[in-house]
Amino acid sequence: MSERQKTVQSHNQHILHVKDSNERTATISKILNFSCVDGPGNRLVIFLQGCNYQCKSCHNPQTIDMCNHCGDCVETCPTGALKLVSIIENKQSKPAPNNPQKVKWDASLCSHCDNCLAVCPKQSSPKTQQYTVAEMLDVIRNNLFFISGITVTGGEATLQSGFIQGLFSAIKSSSNLQHLTCMIDSNGSLRTTSWAKLLPFTDGVMIDLKAWQEETHLWLTGRQHHRVLQSIELLAQHNKLYEVRLLHIPGKTDFDAEVDELASYLTQLPKDTRIKLNAFQHHGVTGEALTWETCQESDITYLANQLTERNVTNIVVPSVYL
Repeated sequence: MSERQKTVQSHNQHILHVKDSNERTATISKILNFSCVDGPGNRLVIFLQGCNYQCKSCHNPQTIDMCNHCGDCVETCPTGALKLVSIIENKQSKPAPNNPQKVKWDASLCSHCDNCLAVCPKQSSPKTQQYTVAEMLDVIRNNLFFISGITVTGGEATLQSGFIQGLFSAIKSSSNLQHLTCMIDSNGSLRTTSWAKLLPFTDGVMIDLKAWQEETHLWLTGRQHHRVLQSIELLAQHNKLYEVRLLHIPGKTDFDAEVDELASYLTQLPKDTRIKLNAFQHHGVTGEALTWETCQESDITYLANQLTERNVTNIVVPSVYL
């Protein structure tokens, strides 16, 4: 094969790779065109649907499960924003065994009354949309002059890591988008082999450490936390760990009781890693968490002082407590 043929073949393979990446899809629950609290600067934030944790304290429980298109929510919608449509014919149709259906959401008709969330047996949201990488790039370009970066969050964003890889790689290879920083907000449960595919295109990651002791973490989330610690350490090694987040729930999380070991761990991280203390509130939570004591400024101040006394630096505390 001549050098020219090799060049043409390589070019064609690159085109096919870009086309394949641009056609990767994700289930999106929400897009914020502007945020100043989800990473540095002004950011466009993409909320991906679906999570592998079942956190008792979740502030967005409707993002945990995927809609199974049972249709229970359709009749509760006062504006007709939800309809059962035929997957085959893509039009409204009566249910039939050989005619699978899905719930279709019309955002232009939605009043966001959240009746659908209240009635859903899975506490999921039918208000999701499918985006390809190419379609999401169009959204980003429409907001380009107002943002300094992109953050993907959830749910748990890394459950759709193929989409993230396609999106971030497309941003970094685009002459008019490559200046945008690409960041991930994660619970840290992703395998190290999958992180390896994302890191070349990722500028920083924010990890939630839900509890220090594994027993507490298991009770709070339904999952062990060994992968979380592995993720934190891997990201730190590659200078990709932007922030470790600690949600303080008085009497429930164990950060104050285990402050010596926690501080010893945090002081081993890169000095520029932000240690963000978040205060548990009742907004958005359901179930037993509504009976829990909320976190006050005095609780956060005490924990911050305890960590500071043990040489933890770069601590970030809430600006408001709601």
